[in-house]
Amino acid sequence: MTASATGTLLALPMDAAPVADISNDTWWITLIKAVFILVFLLLSVLGALWVERRGLGRMQTRPGPNVHGPFGLLQAVGDALKLILKEDFMLKGADKVLYLVAPFIAAFSAFMVYAVLPFGPEVSLFGVVTPLQLTDFPVAVLFILAITAFGVYGIVLGGWSSNSTYPLLGSVRSSAQVISYELSMGLSLVSVFLVSGSMSTSQIVDAQTRLWWFIALAPAFVIYVISMVGEVNRLPFDLPEAEGELVAGHMVEYSSMKFAWFFLAEYINMFNVSGVCVTLFLGGWRAPWPLSAIGGGVLNTGWWPMLWFIAKVWVVMFFMIWVRGTLVRFRYDQFMKLGWKVLIPVSLVWVVMVATVQGIRSFTNVPLQTMLFAIAGIFAVVMILLLVLPEKQPDANLTEDGYEPTDGIVDDDEEFDAFAGGYPVPPLPGQRLPDSPRRRRKLAEAAMVQEESDV
Repeated sequence: MTASATGTLLALPMDAAPVADISNDTWWITLIKAVFILVFLLLSVLGALWVERRGLGRMQTRPGPNVHGPFGLLQAVGDALKLILKEDFMLKGADKVLYLVAPFIAAFSAFMVYAVLPFGPEVSLFGVVTPLQLTDFPVAVLFILAITAFGVYGIVLGGWSSNSTYPLLGSVRSSAQVISYELSMGLSLVSVFLVSGSMSTSQIVDAQTRLWWFIALAPAFVIYVISMVGEVNRLPFDLPEAEGELVAGHMVEYSSMKFAWFFLAEYINMFNVSGVCVTLFLGGWRAPWPLSAIGGGVLNTGWWPMLWFIAKVWVVMFFMIWVRGTLVRFRYDQFMKLGWKVLIPVSLVWVVMVATVQGIRSFTNVPLQTMLFAIAGIFAVVMILLLVLPEKQPDANLTEDGYEPTDGIVDDDEEFDAFAGGYPVPPLPGQRLPDSPRRRRKLAEAAMVQEESDV
């Protein structure tokens, strides 16, 4: 694509016709594509479980997943049998309708995203010229964001309908997490819309013919990668599930196939965010350089692009597996601080900068790549300075809880009845809960020993 063509593409209005022309598709072509996406996602989840088991086993020196059968394949068989053959129980106090519907909401939402992701360009399928994409429309990326937001209803309803404390805590954490990290994820995508001139996934891929956006929009790419890990509840952001604290979070009261639907939705969502990352930042189905230069771009035609798209998706998937095997879970306050105090403000600043660049380009002939590289360099320097600058030291006059006592003295002798109002509330600074029975016994024993020693 020439520079003038790129400039024309960047000036396309948001309501321009999508590049992917599916007008020739018959009902059976659409059915074939839908079945392919369904089978692709199911087989990919099986492959992801196998790769993750073996990969984490190697990274963490746990030989088990790698010796169960040839190439560790029997580990996946054991996991599948465990899910199928486990006892499927129904909670007595649960809201039965929502309890059963919640896993299906989560899984149904997960299957919808790949409907608008392009696997490749136009090909001949049984004599019909059709793009390797189920459907496309001018606001396809907004459709993706809406579907991912809808999926959290399955998690929230699953925790609430179980009529149990731990699942409810897990579902509440999940809602807070999605609100926090979907904001930064959506803002990171706005700069892609600005430079591509469209929200159509096929047009965004076409706009990356000469330059992939993860290079020109590096800050947005980094923000998206961090946000996508938080979006799918993966380590180090698996706060809703937090097995060490909430015992699988919202899925505590689920077993057998109902648990399997939640489990399936989690891994399909990993492929969803990976596919969106590839489509919007990594050139979509286009071959990486130098393969793209072979034969005048012959590897970007026909069925080859499907191979590049799937390979890129698996690279992003392995990155998430690698992160899980490397990092530990954040504390909840650290998690929220990263989302609201770092990612969202940085995303807003980056969007303003890219919008300014696009405005300047309408009056000058400076190449887009030059301006974006300059802005990204300045942005990187500012971020490095923010990381290097020392943090503000806490005030020495504050107590350990971060409060400043009015008279400089905290009355630790005042006992606090947490249940005085009928429901438990935490103590305020200067108050303390009554001693537990065990502690009272220990204090009494210590007092008796002290009295005997005094005598």
